[in-house]
Amino acid sequence: MLAAVRRAGVLTVLVVAGALLLPAVVPEPAQAGRGNVAALQVALRALGYRPMAVDGISGRWTRRAVRRFQHRRRLAVDGIAGPRTLRRLGRRGRPRYGRRPMRRGHRGFDVAALQFVLWRRGFHPGGFDGGYGGRTARAVRRYQRAAGLAVDGVAGRSTLRKLRRSLVYRSGPGGPVRFFRPLRAPMGDGFGWRWGRRHTGVDFTAGYGRAVGAAGRGRVAFAGWNTGGYGYLVVVRHRLGFESWYAHLSRINVFRGQYVVGGTRIGRVGSTGRSTGPHLHFEVRRFGTPIDPRPRLLGAAAARTPTGRRLDCAPNADVRSSRDADPPVARLDRCP
Repeated sequence: MLAAVRRAGVLTVLVVAGALLLPAVVPEPAQAGRGNVAALQVALRALGYRPMAVDGISGRWTRRAVRRFQHRRRLAVDGIAGPRTLRRLGRRGRPRYGRRPMRRGHRGFDVAALQFVLWRRGFHPGGFDGGYGGRTARAVRRYQRAAGLAVDGVAGRSTLRKLRRSLVYRSGPGGPVRFFRPLRAPMGDGFGWRWGRRHTGVDFTAGYGRAVGAAGRGRVAFAGWNTGGYGYLVVVRHRLGFESWYAHLSRINVFRGQYVVGGTRIGRVGSTGRSTGPHLHFEVRRFGTPIDPRPRLLGAAAARTPTGRRLDCAPNADVRSSRDADPPVARLDRCP
C-alpha cells in the first residue's frame, strides 16, 4: 500500500513538472499551437513588451515578456500564459482561436492567430496586428479558393478546419534564411548593448566610397534620407518578414520599388547621419524587430552586380513572378 502511494506521488510530481514545461500558450487544436503563441506575442508587443519577433515560438524572449507582464499585473510569475494571464490582456487576449467565425471588422487574439496560420501556409495577410482588415480578408479568400472552399472571405468553421488539417504550404517557410555579407570588410561593433544603448545591427569597417551590395534577393522598400540617425539609408524587403538595412551611406544607387539580387550595388560606404566615421551599419529585421544578423550571415560577400543591369538576364531572376524570389539560402544569379 505504501509503495503504491509513493508511486502515485512520483507520478503526480512528473505530471506537474511536465505541465510547467508546456509552451506559453496551450492550444485547443494542436495544429493551432504556434498561431496561439504568435497571437500572444502580438498582444505583448502591442502593450510594449519587447524585444521579440512574432514567430510562433515560445522561446526565451517570449517567456521573459510573459513574466514581466505577470509581475506588473501582480499575477503568479511562471512565464506561462494561462487563463488568468490571458484575461488580464483584456481584449487582446480574447477570444480564443476557433471560438467564433471571423470576418472583416473583427479584432482580437483569434484574428492574430489566424493571420499567423495563414502566413505559415503561404497566404500573407499583410502583417500580424489582430485586426481583420482588407488584406486579411483577401488572404482568406485566396486560401479558400486554393483549398476548394466556398469563397466568402469569412474564416468560419469549414475554413478553420481545413487550415488545421492542411499540411501543404503554398510557399511557406523553408530552411533558415541566410544572407550574403554586404561587402568584404572586417566587422567592428556587434549587435547588442554598447555604451548604455542597444546597437541594433553590426558595423563593417570600410573606407569611404566602398561599394555596398544587397545581402539577398528582394525589393527596395526605402531609399533616401532617414531623420532618425541612419543618414542615407536603404531597406530591402525579403520574404518571410525579413528586411536588411544599410545605413550611413554616402551614395544611394537604387530606388524604391526596385528588385535586387544578392550583390546588386545599392550604394557606397559613407558617414552620414549619426556616425563617427566611414562605415556600414547593417541590420536584419524580422517583422520590424532587429535581430542579431551574425548567425544568418554567410562567410562570403556576393559578387557585385552592376547597378541598372537587367535582372531578367539570369535564370529565375524575375522575382515578381518567381516562387523562389528569395530562396532559403540567398544566392546570386549571375548575369553574363
